[in-house]
Amino acid sequence: MKRKAALLFPIMLMVSWANAYAKANSDARHLATSSAVQVLQESEGLKLHGMIRDRAEMDASYRVPPAGQVRIEQRVIVRVAPHSSLPRQSLMAELPQRPAPPQFVERPMNKCISVANIAGVQTSEGNRLLLYLRDRRLVSASLERACRARDFYSGFYLEKNKDGRLCVNRDKLQSRTGTKCEVERMKQLIAATE
Repeated sequence: MKRKAALLFPIMLMVSWANAYAKANSDARHLATSSAVQVLQESEGLKLHGMIRDRAEMDASYRVPPAGQVRIEQRVIVRVAPHSSLPRQSLMAELPQRPAPPQFVERPMNKCISVANIAGVQTSEGNRLLLYLRDRRLVSASLERACRARDFYSGFYLEKNKDGRLCVNRDKLQSRTGTKCEVERMKQLIAATE
């Protein structure tokens, strides 16, 4: 029993000190506020109800007025993934029997293409991307001079416009790393005939 009393005594002592401190602190706070109000009323001639009114006006100025209108906006972002290449049959693919890759010639085309028509993308040299379209056309898209095509190795994002098209000197492509580049020109690539 003495052991329990010895363990509980310091705890009871701390609780009683905390209660006494809290009571003394609240009494001091009450005394300080009441004496401050008296000093203000006597020295500056301010009345307590005037201070309360000013405080209420200040609180009212910080309140946020209730919203009377709600706006819902929709934002659509399209992701174009890289064009998948054919899988290898083996590491020792029959390289000598493969035909030479076709040569392409650039031809002028419209300044806009439908975003829904883009099937995939592949990087090319410099600042050019190859866009594979669903109608089996191939388009070369040149990015602005400061951009590199290799930043778009994993595809790109494009914020969809109202017309649903990707246009030259209007739309910006965003890579997955955050690079944003504007499309400066587009040309259709057609296989060259010998």
